[in-house]
Amino acid sequence: MSVSYPPGVSSVNDESVRQRRKRYLAATIITCISLAMVGGSLHILQIGSKRMDEMRSKAGYDLSEVGSRLRASGEELSRHEKHEHPTAAYNSYTVAEAEALLSAEQWAEIDTLITIPAGEFLMGTDRSRSAVQDTPQHRVSLAAFEISKYPVTNAQYARFVAATGHRPPLNWDGGKFRQGQALHPVTMVSWHDAGAYAAWAGGRLPREAEWEKAARGTDGRRWPWGDEMDTARLNTYYTVGATSEVTKFPEGGSPFGVMDMAGNVSEWTADSFQPYPGNDASPEYFQGHVAKATTPLDEAMKVVDLVPVEGSYKVLRGGSWKSDPFSTANYHRNYSWPQYASDFFGFRIAADLERSTKQQ
Repeated sequence: MSVSYPPGVSSVNDESVRQRRKRYLAATIITCISLAMVGGSLHILQIGSKRMDEMRSKAGYDLSEVGSRLRASGEELSRHEKHEHPTAAYNSYTVAEAEALLSAEQWAEIDTLITIPAGEFLMGTDRSRSAVQDTPQHRVSLAAFEISKYPVTNAQYARFVAATGHRPPLNWDGGKFRQGQALHPVTMVSWHDAGAYAAWAGGRLPREAEWEKAARGTDGRRWPWGDEMDTARLNTYYTVGATSEVTKFPEGGSPFGVMDMAGNVSEWTADSFQPYPGNDASPEYFQGHVAKATTPLDEAMKVVDLVPVEGSYKVLRGGSWKSDPFSTANYHRNYSWPQYASDFFGFRIAADLERSTKQQ
């Protein structure tokens, strides 16, 4: 049976129209998807631009100078190699030389311990853009304790090296720190080095909760002085370009009068990097990892994966002279392997007044 069509229309023409419509529809769909992807990318770029603008507004110098303020790549690794395999014996300080580094008044000031009273405080944060390890905000109750007013300085560590024969820090040339840096925080010390000093000084490393309470007080503030970033109160984001004297920012003290707890150096604490109660991050986030080539081909191509291993990172607090402003917030948790050392890792000490602590 034959099929008839209106004048001027044929089955061939009809099929051609259908094909054109399909092509138009496909082109429309592809165009819409492309526009959506472009729009999404622009939105992400806009968010990133706003965040960078916010960070730039908090910087204390012209960011066009950043090239002259960065340290040479791999500096820490080369220092580690030299330190682990020295070609000559270290000629560090004698006890008398170490004691002569500061006046009696200076020693009394930097050796000061401040008592933090017992009670509750707000630990962590619920801020929407905070790092996952910093959440959630929760209440913690602590017994009274003492914490050093300042980070441990080069002069204090020199006294320890002289008294014990402990290996000098990685960045002390020939076993002595550079002239003019007696009151700079000691750096290039591992968690183990910091713990050894603390024990020698009659204390210990502060627990993470103790560090945070001493830094922010009991009202949940973001920085030691309040909730607004103020680059005149701390050494961060390459504003100085290196460590600074621990007494340089007297307006940056905490509510308890503890100094230099934002910026300058990231400070080792006693605790391993573990999630807070109620944290919803994957347990893998807190798992220790090392970079490792997993196949012979990867090893030949210098390609590595982050492989989970036994052991835990240790927590560092306070941000440093290299950190962005957000990393100097009282609640922010950084972390590293306890055997690592860097030119922005330092520490302070704490001591017990009562033995019990309680977390809610």
